[in-house]
Amino acid sequence: MSIWEMLAVFAAGISAGTINTIVGSGTLITFPVLLATGLPPVTATVSNALGLIPGSISGAIGYRKELEGQRPRVLKLTVGALVGGLTGATLLLALPSTAFETIVPVLVALALLLVILQPRISKAVQSRRARTGTPAHPDGGPLLFIGLTLASVYGGYFTAAQGIIYLSLMGMLVDDTMQRLNAVKNVLAAIVNSIAALFFLFVADFDWTAVVLIAVGSALGGQIGAKVGRRLSPAFLRALIVTVGTAAIVQLVLR
Repeated sequence: MSIWEMLAVFAAGISAGTINTIVGSGTLITFPVLLATGLPPVTATVSNALGLIPGSISGAIGYRKELEGQRPRVLKLTVGALVGGLTGATLLLALPSTAFETIVPVLVALALLLVILQPRISKAVQSRRARTGTPAHPDGGPLLFIGLTLASVYGGYFTAAQGIIYLSLMGMLVDDTMQRLNAVKNVLAAIVNSIAALFFLFVADFDWTAVVLIAVGSALGGQIGAKVGRRLSPAFLRALIVTVGTAAIVQLVLR
């Protein structure tokens, strides 16, 4: 890897760490850069997953204030993230490289649709609860657990737009602010990246130079993203998610 390629990977790591903390889809920045340096797709995917761990942890730490009072919710969803992340990592090595990527644009598109409709859906759900006297489930109930577990399977496999899918599901099923849900998203992403990376360490090939460059860059980006992200209004954050997600779909389709 030349010095210019190293600088490009490092810059991609900073950008990915920043955008992952705010909305997700940072892999759509780092993955093409790693491929451009000559790494095979699976090696690039594994190296990317390893390198983004510090960024995910950094972003979660940056949102620690918004995590206050959410421990029961996070602990429950962590179980699904662990199971899903390990399953996705296993599938990455067991299935053809195109198996999941063919449905990724569809998944991201559905997630964006949920993000757009989330305020209307949440209002309808709240009205129904008021009429029936049914209290809101603090952690989203079984439907959210199953949905996030399946999203974590995808996250362990490829990670691109994983955060967007998390936010769309939680926004629809949990009565809480976008910033607090974003904090939970960062924790779950860190867990999925970590469990997948631990699995890859023992069974897959990766490039240490790429891992270190992305790790340092994403850790810096995680702190930048936390400072910027918590200042965004719910409407702006939702618009940013839709913009990034749309760009993700275009890139995935054209790749």
